[in-house]
Amino acid sequence: MGCIPLRGRGAARVTVEELGKAGPQAMLGGDNAGFYRFTISNTPPKREPHPAHTAEPAPPGCWCGPLGGDAQRRGGTLMHTRFILIQTSHAGNVGGTARAMKVMGFDDLVLVAPRWANVLRREETIQRASGANDVLAKARIVDTLDEALDGIEHLCATAMTPRDFGPPTRHPREHFAALLGTPEAPASNRPGGVAFLFGSERFGMRIEDVYRCHTCLSIPTDPLFGSLNLAAAVQLISYDWRQALGGYALPPASTPERPLADAKALAGMLQHLEQALVAVDFLDPEAPKKLMPRLNQLFNRAAPTEEEIHILRGVAKAMLQTAAQAKR
Repeated sequence: MGCIPLRGRGAARVTVEELGKAGPQAMLGGDNAGFYRFTISNTPPKREPHPAHTAEPAPPGCWCGPLGGDAQRRGGTLMHTRFILIQTSHAGNVGGTARAMKVMGFDDLVLVAPRWANVLRREETIQRASGANDVLAKARIVDTLDEALDGIEHLCATAMTPRDFGPPTRHPREHFAALLGTPEAPASNRPGGVAFLFGSERFGMRIEDVYRCHTCLSIPTDPLFGSLNLAAAVQLISYDWRQALGGYALPPASTPERPLADAKALAGMLQHLEQALVAVDFLDPEAPKKLMPRLNQLFNRAAPTEEEIHILRGVAKAMLQTAAQAKR
């Protein structure tokens, strides 16, 4: 099941049955609060970790282009990525989309006949972009979908597949894996430009626009509640697409490594702790059994650092002082 209209605040009361009878002018997709409905389970394809955006040189077979651009390289082929919003009615969703794209390294945004001619400059748009102003500055506004498709070879809709015929509905990760193939596959098998189309918040994509696409992407969600905000749907699609292109490496750990305590320090701490346990009457020195050997094994497994040994000795010292005061 792909995305279907939901009954959000002020949404048109459209049912799935009504969509099937509506004909070619029917709309598929979301509601006027900016929500999309997606349901389908997903099994992510395996991908190798991507180190290209670190200081280390990228290994052979790296599929991702330079950081921060919308042109991504896979297997020697330049992959141009574009996000297209059709008849968007909420300025905040435009800003949220720009933010979602920027954090995944994409910057080609095209708006087709948005509600507001100045939507890229509206205060709500800029606020929701949260610093992705360069994406907004580069974004284009066009009147028709045809104008938004220049240089694009592969179109991905985000809508329910029409009942009579049309593109297949697929999981994003499944489709991306099939679309990109392996690094060894001929470059001619991969499209030079890929676009992701999102319809209006209220009605989603028009059926005739869906027919133009090669596939309909369906984001897997809880079957009982699949309501996604438009910008959230863009974020999920852009994340899966970035991962398919190779992903970004995690930044190096900022926490410095702390030296582990040596055997001498551990033995000294255990001796100190033993004195404290005797002082508080937890350990009977006449019948110690295996308490201290067990504690020794416990701390061996824990592999405490030098700083942690100092903390434990501070605990033991406080126990001894408290026991001494109690006996006065």
